Amino acid sequence: MTCVRGFQQTSCRRFLLDFAAILCVFAVVSSAGGALVAQEPVSGGQTQRINELIAQTWADYSLTPSAAATDGEWCRRVYLDLVGRIPSVEELQAYTNDKTPSKRERLVQELLYGERYTGEYARNWTTLWTNLLIGRTGGTQNDSLISRPGMQKYLRDSFARNKAYHQLVTELVTANGRVAPGSEDFNGAANFLIEKVNEEQAAQATAATTKLFLGLQVQCTQCHNHPFNDWKQQKYWEMNAFFRQVRAFRGATELESPQLADQDFTGESGNPDEADLFYELRNGLLKVAYPVFVDGTEIPRSGYVNVVNRRAELAKLMVGSPYFAKTAVNRMWSHFLGYGFTKPVDDLGPHNIPSHPELLDYLADEFVKSGYDLKKLASWIVLSRPYGLSSQRSSNNEKDDPMLGGPPRFSHFYLRQMTAEQLYESLLIASQAGRPSGSYEQQEELKSRWLQQFSTAFGNDEGGEGTVFNGTIPQILMMFNGEMIRAATSGEAGTIIDELATNTKLKDPQKVERLYLAGLARQPSKDELKTAQELLTARWGDVRQMLRDQWWIILNSGEFIFNF
Repeated sequence: MTCVRGFQQTSCRRFLLDFAAILCVFAVVSSAGGALVAQEPVSGGQTQRINELIAQTWADYSLTPSAAATDGEWCRRVYLDLVGRIPSVEELQAYTNDKTPSKRERLVQELLYGERYTGEYARNWTTLWTNLLIGRTGGTQNDSLISRPGMQKYLRDSFARNKAYHQLVTELVTANGRVAPGSEDFNGAANFLIEKVNEEQAAQATAATTKLFLGLQVQCTQCHNHPFNDWKQQKYWEMNAFFRQVRAFRGATELESPQLADQDFTGESGNPDEADLFYELRNGLLKVAYPVFVDGTEIPRSGYVNVVNRRAELAKLMVGSPYFAKTAVNRMWSHFLGYGFTKPVDDLGPHNIPSHPELLDYLADEFVKSGYDLKKLASWIVLSRPYGLSSQRSSNNEKDDPMLGGPPRFSHFYLRQMTAEQLYESLLIASQAGRPSGSYEQQEELKSRWLQQFSTAFGNDEGGEGTVFNGTIPQILMMFNGEMIRAATSGEAGTIIDELATNTKLKDPQKVERLYLAGLARQPSKDELKTAQELLTARWGDVRQMLRDQWWIILNSGEFIFNF
């Protein structure tokens, strides 16, 4: 394994072994009154089956899985993935002090169902799905039809209520209404399509819907048959025909919200009873297309909405497709394990064989049986053995590295960098400075402005985006001397530095230990404690300045920004 802190490999192993000694007990209680959260068990046969199928893969490829992650590593990991931030020192110590065998299940239960975390769970998954549905820059441009707050409000309400996934997708695909909160006909789900159907021929609506919810890359066949698989140009335009009965309207004034609405489609030949569209082959010939689902299912050709609502029919066909549940499972697995069963994660076409087809099929079937319950799916995965493995590789699994081009075997946890959003939330919790004041919308606006420094829109037919949050100069400069880093290390009242500097009950090494727990979910090594002492000497015994220096070092370490 390459050490993410930049120290020697042996030092990394020693640090992890030191921290593995902190094992503990924690009675998970609800914030409402100290009672255990009353919900059905979060794990069961599904998690066991995951373990069996993954173990079979290890046996097939003669792989020995890595050791289990330490308590600190696993706790930090599950907080990042479920609620989008690292745990506080108190949360970490509560977990690592638990000696009960079921403590992982109890923590997952609390993070998914406890009232204390309902808002954070909803915020995290709202962030993830907002970025998927409208992008990191969607709704931030002055001329955009999208209301980012409207998209976030819809998703936040949906995740807070644990809305079934098939209902969520149906609402996104069939939405009508105004996109901004406070509008008389507000429907935040309309933000998904409003800008995608506004451009010529609804190309982005076709591409995004099929890719996000069916895992099919039909956009490649808009202008020609796919050169490497069986997808045909005809298939693209048949799917595109489902989006010809919807229009986006700008508000009559700047104060009026844009609106997405159904509208009859007369067809390009002018016959609404046989509402057709034409597309051009590469040889210049024109062909006709009507709404036909990817599996060949046809719907009535009428363009009248009151005769057949094409988007409503599309939603029904999507939910009934075997690709639908598989795509959701593949995306969720990728979120938690770093890689999906296919690469890319949203390409499940027949040309792209999954790395674990039996497991993908099994989880898709169980997801459907659960009523498309995203929380249950998440719990099965995070309580599985592959999710709980260390990121340290051994000689028996060092070749299990998807970065080299091979399929993932999940014999160790794949090290990955935090997302920009996770870093933002983690800096807030680690510094103990608290969330910015103001409403949820105002807080999200502050975060959005901070995130914009890393995101760029390509402006292509697929609404693509790029990010420089990957170790490039803007990110390095932000971490060295950005506004949030300055605030976190300022030592002002309410920050972790001020709390520790004024604490007369803790000795200096204990204060340093608390910083390491807050930032890295582990105890400092002897060498790191020695460095802190040298900093204290250099600062002429000024403990506050030493803690500020030490905290800056921790926050700028490679270890802090990684999910390990």
